[in-house]
Amino acid sequence: MPKTKLGRTSEQRKALLRNLTTDLIVHERIETTEAKAKNLRPVVEKLITLGKRGDLHSRRQAASYLRKVEANEEGQDALQKLFSDIAPRFEERQGGYTRILKVGERKGDGAKTVIIELVD
Repeated sequence: MPKTKLGRTSEQRKALLRNLTTDLIVHERIETTEAKAKNLRPVVEKLITLGKRGDLHSRRQAASYLRKVEANEEGQDALQKLFSDIAPRFEERQGGYTRILKVGERKGDGAKTVIIELVD
């Protein structure tokens, strides 16, 4: 599934993508490196498609991937937000749920940074 290895073992890479996916769903916008964002995009798109299906099997598949995190200010965790807020917003859209905006280079190591966000 990932495009690149991101300099990590497969377990570390899976954990990184799970964390980034959960954070993107909760916050709807995160800043990360370009390589991580390009690897993250297909994962998030598939989860939003699961949310649009909305059946029990889809909910369980999404729950097996997303981290269990503390609820946000509305009292929703990532899974609830995916199925109740995000998926209905994209009901008429046939893909392309995320946008990558280039920010610049990170000061310390010069890595290209981007903002990945959900399209409104």
